[in-house]
Amino acid sequence: MVVNFLRLAAAAYLLVLPSGAIAGEDVKKPRAVVELFTSQGCTSCPKADAMLTEMVAQGDVVALAYHVDYWDYLGWRDTLANPDNTARQQEYSRTFGNRSVYTPQVVVNGRKQINGTKRLKINHAIDRMEGTAHGMTVDVDISYRDESIVIETGDAGKTVEDAQIVLIYFKPATKVEIAQGNNTGRSFTYVNAVAGFHSVGMWDGSATKLELPISEMAKKGAGGCAVLVQKMLPDGLPGPILGSAIITRQEGW
Repeated sequence: MVVNFLRLAAAAYLLVLPSGAIAGEDVKKPRAVVELFTSQGCTSCPKADAMLTEMVAQGDVVALAYHVDYWDYLGWRDTLANPDNTARQQEYSRTFGNRSVYTPQVVVNGRKQINGTKRLKINHAIDRMEGTAHGMTVDVDISYRDESIVIETGDAGKTVEDAQIVLIYFKPATKVEIAQGNNTGRSFTYVNAVAGFHSVGMWDGSATKLELPISEMAKKGAGGCAVLVQKMLPDGLPGPILGSAIITRQEGW
């Protein structure tokens, strides 16, 4: 489904896992970062949602689902959507020089956009970037320690300009019964749905350790965190992702 920015402005005005399951294992050294922009009200999205579920279960990439809100006017308000997710997709659209946004859309490593239903093309992009300068070149780790989230990065061996450390909170698995709209009657367990994100600081290429209170994750109702080391382009647009890590909430935590 495709929407241009004028329609966006108008709209603004106006493997399956059981519920509660922890999807996949923590990815310490991912092959890539796969960001899916999706909506519960999009008829083309279930195939892409299923693909992301498989990727999370496979456990070798950092896979995140950003539910957007611009299809809510079609009759079903996406229960996992938020305006920040929509804004991130709009920013990527500007990065890639697009005139419109659409769902499902996948962005690999912040470098390449692909239709979210094209699994072979997505896999091909991951394969081509892995082990190259377009892949995950920075070591990143994220962990829980007492009441903190601890983020650590390796040393790039050179000065890096205009890079940020971005912390992302997500819900590992949420079962949704869709009662209205284009997907009426469908039930799906959505995995790694982004509940919020923010920059926690700039990164200059040196080995870094940050410790942040875990309370923010609880506020978002999230059960996991991911961290991206991402270059920023002019006007604050998202650029290439240099490194990433992800962790889900531990049992009994």
